[in-house]
Amino acid sequence: MRTPQSRRSFLVGASAVVALRAAPEVCYASSPNTGAAELAGLSATEAVARMARGEFSAEDYARGLLSRCAASRSLNAFITLEPDKVLEAARACDQTRRGGAAAGPLLGLPIPIKDSISTHDYPTTAGTPALRNFHPPKDAAIVQMLGDAGAIVLGKTNLHELSYGWTSNNAAFGPVHNPYDPTRIAGGSSGGTAAAIAAHTAPLGVGEDTNGSIRVPAALCGVFGLRPTTGRYPTQGCVPLTPLFDQVGPLARTLADLGLFDSVIASDWRPIVPPPLKGVRLGVIRAYYYSDLDREVERITGNALKRLQHAGVELVEFEFPELAQVHEQITYPVIAHDAPAAIGHYLSEYRAGITFEQLIDKASPDIRDGFRAVLPGGADFVSDSAYAALVQHRMPMLRRRFHEHFSRSGVAAIVFPVTCVPALPIGPEADVPIDNRQISLFTALARNITPTSAAGLPGLVLPAGLTRSGLPVAIELDAPAGADRGLLALGMSVARVLGTPVPPRV
Repeated sequence: MRTPQSRRSFLVGASAVVALRAAPEVCYASSPNTGAAELAGLSATEAVARMARGEFSAEDYARGLLSRCAASRSLNAFITLEPDKVLEAARACDQTRRGGAAAGPLLGLPIPIKDSISTHDYPTTAGTPALRNFHPPKDAAIVQMLGDAGAIVLGKTNLHELSYGWTSNNAAFGPVHNPYDPTRIAGGSSGGTAAAIAAHTAPLGVGEDTNGSIRVPAALCGVFGLRPTTGRYPTQGCVPLTPLFDQVGPLARTLADLGLFDSVIASDWRPIVPPPLKGVRLGVIRAYYYSDLDREVERITGNALKRLQHAGVELVEFEFPELAQVHEQITYPVIAHDAPAAIGHYLSEYRAGITFEQLIDKASPDIRDGFRAVLPGGADFVSDSAYAALVQHRMPMLRRRFHEHFSRSGVAAIVFPVTCVPALPIGPEADVPIDNRQISLFTALARNITPTSAAGLPGLVLPAGLTRSGLPVAIELDAPAGADRGLLALGMSVARVLGTPVPPRV
């Protein structure tokens, strides 16, 4: 069941980002006895504000989250979790606050980081055996920025090996389990971060999205997720696939927390003001996004659209036949061409002591076979000339077409179900049954999220409800490039209509 937010709580959440920046620093003598469950249930905006007011210490807050991490260990959301290191960092934050030094807007907030994002103090495995003990010489840019804002690395989260898939069925470190049903996938590739957030081990986490790796797990784990406009956040120091699509981004249990993350990383502290929905136009492209849907996904998505219409939204239907070729003609060829060189460059720059070929030789069989197929002589090899043609012509054409559709239709965003199915059972990756037929795993999990990456658009995932068996279903809003702040504002209005997500029982 989903319960509507009260007007007061909605307005408080929408204004939290602005209020936090202006909040005074308050020193405290001791921490009140706040229960671990209460601490784990706080949003990031609530937690940092209450720590700033001296209601509890960063150490107490970290202990509360670590207690949740221990209770949900069976989800396998973390590859590396070092409680003593987290508590030491939390005590340092408390000392900073007591000393009256200038404090960042995230002071004392523990944040789980996807293990494809470099951290100097923790191993960065990228979920692959050859990097199991790899310690980068420096933090990724996003980690440095979060640290400068006062955040603490809670741990490094599990993922689909080398971010090369949508399930997080990691053969090297074990699969990530879905908090709503541990027999099912968490989605990928940022499955560990999504599972950690859904299980209340932290309110806000970091993922990385080349082609759906934030959005698929956010949808399947029932949390909010943002893939920002390509280039909005820095990706230096992240194990790459392609610089044309790679983008880090946040996952959280509230939209206000996504807004807080965006304010810190984009240095954009403008208020996020949710607009009235009456007269807002949302685009619907049925021929692409709404085919091959599981019946429960279709039911929940249809109900969400009806509720939005009842709230005053105008649905504008149009066609976009070019989308059918995006994966085959743009997304996969770009990744296939760029990944070997991009990963090899990262390994060299961050002194991993291993080549791309050596990395792949030690990878799990499914990942090894997939990458070998894109090397010269492989079935999926993409030549430089073919790559140049698609990057210089096909991709710009797709982006122009999206711009034209937004301009001509006047829609604020395109709305669609994130995946065609709810979370699948953990097991062999194969075709998926829909009614009396089979669809590919790509169609089931990744078809709908693929155009967003190729077009460089911001995509926002919002939980829309639970299936009759209790699995999350989500919708995505894609806005014009650069409209991230407006998309977050629109998402807050939409979330008010869809209601508060029901947490898992973990």
